[in-house]
Amino acid sequence: MRGAPTILHLDMDAFYASAEQAAKPSLRGKPVVVGGIGPRGVVATASYEARVFGVRSAMATAQARRLCPNAAYLTPRFTLYRQISDVVMEQLARLSPLVEPLSLDEAFVDLEAGGVEPSAAAVRAVGERLRRDIRAATGLSGSVGLAGSKMLAKIASEQAKPDGLVLIEPGTERELLGPMPVRVVPGVGPATAETLRRAGITTVAETAEAGEAELVRLLGKAHGAGLYALATGHDDRPVVAERDAKSVSVEDTFEEDLTDRTRVQLEVARLADRCVQRLRAAGRSGRTVVVKVRRYDFSTLTRSETLRGPTDDPAVVREAAARLIETVETTAGVRLLGVGVSGLADYTQEDLFAQAASEQEGEDGARAAEEEPLEEAAAPRPRRWLPGLDVVHAEYGAGWVQGSGLGRVTVRFEQPWSEPGRVRTFAVDDPALAPGEPLPLVPPGTQVLPEASAPSAPSSPGGEDGAPFAGGAGRGSP
Repeated sequence: MRGAPTILHLDMDAFYASAEQAAKPSLRGKPVVVGGIGPRGVVATASYEARVFGVRSAMATAQARRLCPNAAYLTPRFTLYRQISDVVMEQLARLSPLVEPLSLDEAFVDLEAGGVEPSAAAVRAVGERLRRDIRAATGLSGSVGLAGSKMLAKIASEQAKPDGLVLIEPGTERELLGPMPVRVVPGVGPATAETLRRAGITTVAETAEAGEAELVRLLGKAHGAGLYALATGHDDRPVVAERDAKSVSVEDTFEEDLTDRTRVQLEVARLADRCVQRLRAAGRSGRTVVVKVRRYDFSTLTRSETLRGPTDDPAVVREAAARLIETVETTAGVRLLGVGVSGLADYTQEDLFAQAASEQEGEDGARAAEEEPLEEAAAPRPRRWLPGLDVVHAEYGAGWVQGSGLGRVTVRFEQPWSEPGRVRTFAVDDPALAPGEPLPLVPPGTQVLPEASAPSAPSSPGGEDGAPFAGGAGRGSP
């Protein structure tokens, strides 16, 4: 525990939903829910307007629709979220060399390592400036917690939400923590909380009063001792700049169980390609391919294969994933499929045999295509226009899918910096309509990225009015 509040925790406010509201002017001030939109979907993030109705992260989308039927239910756009996250992390890196990202929208920063004066006034000024800089660069708001430990900084940022800053003065930790539920302590999940509840322990104060010996008896030596230290305000965990990923994976949950073996194989190949895309984007390779299968009865199993060396070759990963899925019985029904790569490395060891086989298959396929009449080529599958995704129309320009069904797709044409746009409807196979790329939330040329070392000069917001973003269209889903 430090004697000055020099650990900063940043948590972007309702990140995915706020990004969608900022990108879509017609959704501001209305409820927005981002996540899986199918019957088995799960809420990733809900805007504050949707939370009023009881919608929460990790809730089944079907339940969210019952609670808030007029919200806009949108498919996540991780390309956009990563772009925004990169900008936010750049701002944090200006404050200190020690930045510990926890997710796309959350990170710890060691301000002491960045040379910030260890006083409440100095760190508060840095925190307020950071919030201004993030809004100027992205148009979004974030909440900041400042304290002498990581646990308290995270608790402070939660108290600061939305769009605020809370500083916990050293020496006030136990008084602050005492009445809080024990679940606020890191490492206390539902099972641990239930064990403590059965022992009559529900608050942090009661946890501290129980004593270390009793907690060790209830939870075991390592967990009990660690919980006692945190409950009494002792948290010496450092901010760790490098949090190296152990694996890269992707998975999909299907609206209807897959029973066709060929369809399962095609989905696994598609997931393998997506997994390799993420692997390459991270500049990594891996030597163990893992396939995850959740069956109709919710039983989940994994199969893995370790290669001779690290690879980022999509053909190699596809072939390994195909071999693995062949060992799993899937004809009774599959709810979820996933493909991952672990044993990560920073280099690749090319599998020449797989590469040669892939090239031979490509040559054979090219010859077959030359010999096959064009008239017999398979017709392309119609596009699936998911709510929230970006599109471009040859005449009307950039827009986003508001809904689709019965062979039609509804598109709203607007940009992040425009007025709410008009809605138009097209056939799903309209040749003038194509998938688009996310537009920047702040108009090009207006982003302001001030030097973090400037003592206190505020940044001028660029392209946004500074008000909290919110939103949701009543017909955001089909």
